[in-house]
Amino acid sequence: MKIYDFKVKTNRGVEKSLSDYKGKVLLIVNTASKCGFTPQFEGLEKLYKTYKDKNFEILGFPCNQFAAQDPGSNEEIQTFCKLNYGVTFQIFEKGDVRGENAQPLFKYLTSQKKFEGFDKAHPITEVLTKALKENFPEYLEGDGIKWNFTKFLIDREGNVIERFEPTTEPEKIAPSIEKLL
Repeated sequence: MKIYDFKVKTNRGVEKSLSDYKGKVLLIVNTASKCGFTPQFEGLEKLYKTYKDKNFEILGFPCNQFAAQDPGSNEEIQTFCKLNYGVTFQIFEKGDVRGENAQPLFKYLTSQKKFEGFDKAHPITEVLTKALKENFPEYLEGDGIKWNFTKFLIDREGNVIERFEPTTEPEKIAPSIEKLL
């Protein structure tokens, strides 16, 4: 199985095959509009603008599973991303990214790249870890998505190459992207 075997829905409800992205380097991200990591939209858009002409795409998947931090409709989320962060990369339909109702794409991604911990140097790591232990201890178990803005880097052949947790700022992913372009 490859990433190209999956179909997802755009934020307008139109089914889209990920095979449309064959030959491109992808960064797949679960996003949220009201999260402490939401400013990462700015860094993601910068990555997109820097590399989009080299067959690079970012695919954003809003999720409301983590402390209800993306409660809006698909249209409201798209508008928020565009107005506040100038997002021009594709935002898809909101859905779950962990648990039994997780979108099949995210079940696949987490089966391919396991959780290896948060960036200990990031200023929010300690707060995030404490909040998870106190409020969502089950999120720390296994390899599922732990929080918003988990990112998966996919090569031109559709292989999941790397997983970056929310504590990895988008600009730190640039070297990994460049290796695949």
